[in-house]
Amino acid sequence: MLIRTAHLGCALRSWRQGDQAALVRQANNRKVWRNLTHMFPHPYTEADADHWLQVASERGRSVHLAIEVNGTVAGGIGAIAREGIAEATADFGYWLGEAFWGQGIATVAARAMVQHLMSTVQFARLEAPVFAWNPASMRVLEKVGFAREGVLRKSVSKDGALIDCVMYAYTAA
Repeated sequence: MLIRTAHLGCALRSWRQGDQAALVRQANNRKVWRNLTHMFPHPYTEADADHWLQVASERGRSVHLAIEVNGTVAGGIGAIAREGIAEATADFGYWLGEAFWGQGIATVAARAMVQHLMSTVQFARLEAPVFAWNPASMRVLEKVGFAREGVLRKSVSKDGALIDCVMYAYTAA
């Protein structure tokens, strides 16, 4: 799968064998890990990269793509499908290596991914919880049309602290 974005040189594509070194280079960063769920390890090793490529290649309703900038893996973006009564909802998330922060890449990648997910009518709702200490990610979500739905007080334990999580959601028109 390949999704072009509005940002020259930026595309969303399927993860592939050979991405491991770039994935470790971008992901093995405490600042990156600090803003992600427990599923994202730190330190991030070659074995973690191998495992991720296996997970990302599994068939199913979830979508996991690499964010590529000028031919280099810069991060990842995806939607994890829920099941049962929440089957129309997916957990939406993204991350970038620190070298790519502050360049508008997360916004164009998130916008392209949301457009793709909504055009395939796979999900009616995307949820994106954000740690309270990450206002940059909140701005990205707001720019691409997510609405702030509320604050889940003291709901997340990360990096030795119990913190608030801010819930953002995007719903199909």
